[in-house]
Amino acid sequence: MDTALRAQQNYDAWLHDPHIDETTKAELQGIAGEEREITDRFYKDLEFGTGGLRGVIGAGSNRMNVYTVGKATQGLAQYLKQTTASPSAAIAYDSRHFSPEFALEAALVLAGNGVKAYVFESLRPTPELSFAVRQLQASAGIVVTASHNPPEYNGYKVYGDDGGQITPETAARVIAEIRGVTSFADIRKLSREEAEAQGMLVWLGEDMDEAYISAVAQVSQNEELVRKTSDQFRVLYTPLHGTGNMPVRRVLERIGFQQVRVVPEQEQPDPNFSTVKSPNPEEREAFTIAIEQAKAWDADIIMGTDPDADRMGTVVKNANDEYVVLTGNQAGAIMVHYLLDAMKTKGTLPVNGAVIKTVVTSELGASIAKSYGMTVLNTLTGFKYIGEKMTAFDQTGEHTFIFGYEESYGYLAGNYARDKDAVIAAMLISEAGAYYKAQGKTLYEVLQQLYAQHGYYLEGLQTRTLKGVEGVAVIGGIMENWRVQAPDTAGGIRIVRTEDFAQGLYDLPKENVLKFHLEDGSWFCLRPSGTEPKIKMYFAVKGTSGEDAQARLQRVTEDVMSNIDAFIEAQK
Repeated sequence: MDTALRAQQNYDAWLHDPHIDETTKAELQGIAGEEREITDRFYKDLEFGTGGLRGVIGAGSNRMNVYTVGKATQGLAQYLKQTTASPSAAIAYDSRHFSPEFALEAALVLAGNGVKAYVFESLRPTPELSFAVRQLQASAGIVVTASHNPPEYNGYKVYGDDGGQITPETAARVIAEIRGVTSFADIRKLSREEAEAQGMLVWLGEDMDEAYISAVAQVSQNEELVRKTSDQFRVLYTPLHGTGNMPVRRVLERIGFQQVRVVPEQEQPDPNFSTVKSPNPEEREAFTIAIEQAKAWDADIIMGTDPDADRMGTVVKNANDEYVVLTGNQAGAIMVHYLLDAMKTKGTLPVNGAVIKTVVTSELGASIAKSYGMTVLNTLTGFKYIGEKMTAFDQTGEHTFIFGYEESYGYLAGNYARDKDAVIAAMLISEAGAYYKAQGKTLYEVLQQLYAQHGYYLEGLQTRTLKGVEGVAVIGGIMENWRVQAPDTAGGIRIVRTEDFAQGLYDLPKENVLKFHLEDGSWFCLRPSGTEPKIKMYFAVKGTSGEDAQARLQRVTEDVMSNIDAFIEAQK
C-alpha cells in the first residue's frame, strides 16, 4: 500500500477512535488536508528501538504522546508478567515537555497490569533511575527523556533488572509484545487514586536520593586532599536547565568542595532550554554563558550536564589561559589516568581490573589503561553494552570493573549503576582538577603529558541530519554504498581492512556499523544514529605531534565527507 494512503487511513482511524481524547483529535483536525504532515505523523508507529522510544511530541502514531507511551508500556507489562513472578518497575523523568505526564501514564498502565510502579516524585537524573532499579531489586526501569535532543522531542528508555538498558534480545521480546497491542482498547490502566490505594503506585524521594549520593561519593579517591584544597579550586557548573543541579551540587559538597557556583540563568529546569540552541554539553555553544562567567570568576573548571544528567562536558584553561572544551575522548582519558594512578598509589588497584570503551572511542584511554596493567574491552556504541559487560563481571568474577566510557561524553566508575552518569563524572573530573592543581598542574597540562607519553591521538565527529521518510532511505543508501563500493583510499591513505558489524563480529550483537582501518593506523566509522534522524561519521588518527595529527585528521575527514555529501546531493 502507498505510504501516504496508509498514513491517511491511520490518521482517520485516530480521529474516530473512542479511546482518543478530544484535545488530541482537535490537534489532528488542525492538520486536515496537509498530506506531508499527516504522512510524517502516521506513516509508521514510533519505533521502539533497542533502548525504547524517542520522537517529536505530538498527536500521531509516529509521535511521542500518552497513547504511544501507553502502548509501549502495555507491551512491557505483558513481557514482565511472563518473565517475573511479582514484577515491579522504577520510573524517573527529566525536565522536558510532558515528562511528568508520560511517566505517570506509564506507571498507571503498569499498575493496571499488576506491575508495581515506583515513581520519583519530581525530576531525577537517568543514572539515579539505574541505581534505584538495583536498590529496589525491581524487574525493570523506565526513564522519560530525550537526552540532549531539541525541545520538541521526548523519549522513553527501558532498563532491565540489573539497572542497565535492556539488551537487544530483551528488546526484541518487548517489541513483539508491543506489536500485539493492536488497539488502544487493549491498554489496561488504573486511575492514580486506585493505584495509590492498592499500593501499586509508590512515590520515591529523599531516601533514594541520599542512597544514590552516598554511592557516588564512595567512589571518591582523594576526599581528604579535596577538603584541604577545596577553597583554592573553583568549579563552575551548569545543568543546562535539566536534572543535574541537585545531585551534582550535593555530591561535590559531600566530598568537600567549597568553591562551587552554578550558572544562574541555566540553573532551573526549563523544557524549552531557552538559553541554548541545544542542551548538549558536547557543543561549545552550550557553554557560552558559563565561559563568560568563568572568565569573570577565574574558575579552574567548567562542567555541564545534559537534561537527564547522563552526559557531562568539561571546559578547562589551555596554555594561553583560554577556556577550551575537552572532547569526550580527552576527558575520558584524563579520568582513566587519574583513577588508575590514585588506586595504584593507594594500593587498591585490582590485578584483574578492566576498562571498557566502545569501538568508536579513542585508543588513548586504552593505551593509558594498558600501561597500568589493566585489560581493555571494546563494545558496540551504546552504554547498554558496557553495562552488560559489568553485569557479566559480577557473575563470572573474571574482571573487576574500573571505568567505562564512550566518546559521546558518557562515563561511569563504581558498581552502583549500569548506565553512564554525569554526576560521578562531574565529581571525578573536579577531583582530578583539584588533585593536579595541588601539584601545580592544570588538566590541560596533564592531557598534554598523556599525549607526549602515549601518542598524539586525535578524533573527530561529523553528522548529517536527514529527516523524514526520505532521510531514512538516504541514510540506508549511504551505508549500502560504502558496503559494496567503498573507495580504496581515504585522505590518500590506503584502506587495508573493513569491519562490518552487521555481520556479527567478535561475539558482539549485529549492528549497522562500518569501520574502515587505514594503513597508517587511522580509522573512520559510519553509523546511523539509533535515536535521531542522522548518520554519524567518526574519525581517529595518531600523529607524531599535535600538528601532524591535526593534518592527518583533516585530510581523511575532508575526503570521506566529500564522498558522503556528494551521495546525499545526488539523492535530492
